[in-house]
Amino acid sequence: MSEPRTRAQRIQEVIPGVWRWCVRDDRIDAESDAYAVVDAGGATLIDPLPLAEKALRRLEPIAAICLTAKCHQRSAWRYRKQFGVKVYAPAGVRPMEEEADVWYRAGDWLPGGLHAIHTPEPEEVHYGFLLTREPGVFFCPDLLMHGRDKVEFVPPAFHADPAATQASVRRLLDLRFSVLCFNHGTPITDNPQAALRELLQRTGT
Repeated sequence: MSEPRTRAQRIQEVIPGVWRWCVRDDRIDAESDAYAVVDAGGATLIDPLPLAEKALRRLEPIAAICLTAKCHQRSAWRYRKQFGVKVYAPAGVRPMEEEADVWYRAGDWLPGGLHAIHTPEPEEVHYGFLLTREPGVFFCPDLLMHGRDKVEFVPPAFHADPAATQASVRRLLDLRFSVLCFNHGTPITDNPQAALRELLQRTGT
């Protein structure tokens, strides 16, 4: 899948050590978001989108790139070549544009202190990342989106098994995090579990 044509011009700090940038994604006619987790080893890019060089330099050194799913390759291969870093991708994923350097599985620990959480749907090989250091951040893949001031399921048309999607969201309530970051939409930094419960109640799931 090609990169979006639009390049983000700036990064925004979600919480200390976690950065976000977003574009209007021409491929899906909607907002797409990417993140970076910064620690002593450098920045780990999560599902990276095109970013202006000036803003990208603020994140250097780039230490690694982690992908949640095949559909979020985005700028990963270009940045791998530019920075000479490894790309981590889930084992069992359908063939991608290029081969990952490291294949991870559920429960594995990834660069940046990210814990791989299996979140099936819209494909079986689909993962979220839990940053366990305080205050706790969950990087949510295409289970959910955050728009118009409320959390929604990504439209069922994109999911092979909507019931599995709902089950994955219910399991998120068992995780400890205070910030919820979306691949499509603004992060929630105040009681994200309440937003998840409201969604499940509203949709009867």
